[in-house]
Amino acid sequence: MAMLSRLFAYASAAFGLPPETEPPPDGSEEHLAATALLVHVARADGVLDAAEFERLVRLVRGRYAASDAEAAALIERASVFDAQTRDLTSLVELIGEDGAPEQRERLLAMAWSVAGADGTVHEFEEALVWRLGKLLGFDEDGIHAARRRAQSGGAAALA
Repeated sequence: MAMLSRLFAYASAAFGLPPETEPPPDGSEEHLAATALLVHVARADGVLDAAEFERLVRLVRGRYAASDAEAAALIERASVFDAQTRDLTSLVELIGEDGAPEQRERLLAMAWSVAGADGTVHEFEEALVWRLGKLLGFDEDGIHAARRRAQSGGAAALA
């Protein structure tokens, strides 16, 4: 059983939820987990505002979906998954620290981009993205480099 399937089963059992959302059949568990991480970052300050949602759609469309509609659907599934798991470490494990450094750095830059989409990186967002960087295997310099990439390149350069 794939890690994502186990997490869905655990979350459903732990919270008494029906298994509304099934793992993606096409092997895109990594895309769902990465999108859930971005949703988690967007919600870190307690609000998923319009600017953050628009940034999520642009980033997800650029990397994991072919259209805005597909991106919004993936974000919706990822939101449910994030709400069910609430475990950053488990989401990172689905992506894997062993992935290509460029992909991990791009994901971290995307997280910084989402955190700053509303014009301010709040304290909770900064701490969360910093922790995400550590979980992805980056040192301080790598985390700062990803932040600079997000700030200088904007969402378009990250897709």
